[in-house]
Amino acid sequence: MIARSDMAAVAAQLGREPRGLRAVAHRCPCGLPDVVETAPRLPDGSPFPTLYYLTCPRAAAAVSGLEAAGMMRRMTARLADEPTRAEYDRAHRDYLARRDAAAAAAGLEPLPEGTQSAGGMPDRVKCLHALVAHELAVPGANVFGHEALEAAGQWWSRGRCVPVGEETAPEETAPEETMPGQTVPGEAE
Repeated sequence: MIARSDMAAVAAQLGREPRGLRAVAHRCPCGLPDVVETAPRLPDGSPFPTLYYLTCPRAAAAVSGLEAAGMMRRMTARLADEPTRAEYDRAHRDYLARRDAAAAAAGLEPLPEGTQSAGGMPDRVKCLHALVAHELAVPGANVFGHEALEAAGQWWSRGRCVPVGEETAPEETAPEETMPGQTVPGEAE
């Protein structure tokens, strides 16, 4: 379950009320959520294939810059290399298994066989935001997410991305030494 304060922080980050939130999957070193886990189906039952969602606007902007610089095109070209393709396919299978497990844990019907995973996996690189969110939520799971995360730089270095008052501050903040790619104990599986 996600705390009200985290829901408020994510709403401030997105500029709208979030839908289908299940948990904070990763926290920024500033203490706010930067990746959330969403339900595989929205409350109305419609499919929502994005399990991990990058919510921090500074992280999203850093990743958008990488996309604009052509990183997705270069990564897609590297899928011609069989070992790279095999690693990306493992990320795809990991994502699907985690999404199916989230559906089961929520008592929801899993998404139909053949539903896309995220970010273009396994055939192309379509969205670095999704790949970075996967890597932050599950360190070591996504080779291209890891590369993009490394290239994105320290988006958190200027402090919190959104102002939060006492009513929206997380009950627990990440230790100062927590870096992207590491989770706060108890926040992500």
